[in-house]
Amino acid sequence: MDLIELRKHIEHLDHELLTCLAKRRELALAVARSKAAQQGLVRDTGREAELLMKLMADGQALGLDPGYLSRLYRIIIEDSVLTQHAWLQTGDGQGTLAVAHLGMPGSYSHLTAQSYATRRNCTLEGFSCDTFTAVIAAVEDGRTTLGVLPIENTSSGSINDVYDLLRHTHLHIIGESYLPVDHHLLVKPGTTLDDVSVVYAHPQALTQCSGFLSKLNNVRLEASPSSAHAMRRVAEDSDPQSAAIGPQSGGALYELVALADQMANQRENHTRFIVVSRDPIRVPEQLPAKTSLIMATHNQPGSLVDALIVLRKHQVNMAKLESRPMPGNPWEELFYVDLAVNVESPEWHEASRELAAMTRFVKVLGCYPDERIKATHAPYPRNDQPE
Repeated sequence: MDLIELRKHIEHLDHELLTCLAKRRELALAVARSKAAQQGLVRDTGREAELLMKLMADGQALGLDPGYLSRLYRIIIEDSVLTQHAWLQTGDGQGTLAVAHLGMPGSYSHLTAQSYATRRNCTLEGFSCDTFTAVIAAVEDGRTTLGVLPIENTSSGSINDVYDLLRHTHLHIIGESYLPVDHHLLVKPGTTLDDVSVVYAHPQALTQCSGFLSKLNNVRLEASPSSAHAMRRVAEDSDPQSAAIGPQSGGALYELVALADQMANQRENHTRFIVVSRDPIRVPEQLPAKTSLIMATHNQPGSLVDALIVLRKHQVNMAKLESRPMPGNPWEELFYVDLAVNVESPEWHEASRELAAMTRFVKVLGCYPDERIKATHAPYPRNDQPE
């Protein structure tokens, strides 16, 4: 076969793979329905490890690398778990889900909103916003059902503007999503790296890619409201020397091509997004829950430590602690806390009662399913333990 025929065969196989992945997701939904009827837990990590071992052995017999299969099936298993999480929250879905997000189609926030809707078997009705404040306002006044907001990144840290907005809104956090971020340098076809004289990007992207950008000669950096704004500006710019930082899939919407990828200072670059709604949700017992809250302690030595001791006493695990200045009260701070607990659990009822009595105030921002999916690892055989 010539090259064209070979490529046609590969495309045919790729289509079959996509069909199989779609069928596998349907079976995962059927499993979720069965587990819901039996009140069973979503994950069976022992079975997942056994499945991975069998797949690696079967694949090796076909000449496939076990490491490759391990990485591939970790992604597939993660998708299966998150799909079951979504079904247990919303059922069979269907219909349209209106979600406010930062930036135009193609931005990282838009991609996250798309993923959130698709996993719930809904069609996304995106509502583009230029600021985080506009996202909050769109949900508060009923123009959209949900809003998606980035809250922290593994490379650049917490997004403080979003934390500050959560203090004032009456919206509830009802979900979260983790998006792997692979920043690409996007240009019009025909532009080379030596041609680039200006790079447009969201401020967070400029921070996350500072190492790569510092190696470019005589290049001006300009902040944009979102990655989508940056990409559109390059697409509409008559100057072929402009470039944008954004996702490759988003760049394709604006007919841009990538000159570089994996530009972030840290190779593992993920952004955590939260999903906000006017109404809170109840997290099913089968799902691991996370509760986010704001807490203000009294301005006296040891007050924060005393609050943390209460959490430990009631075996409530703290996943994150973030401090922010308290406006109008110099040298005093608010604390944003993520806890691995369901607000309906006896542990939280006791802990919250004690916290309310010893702090200035505690505001629960939301209780929602914990979307951090621990990777499945195949166990090493006893005679093949790593050194």
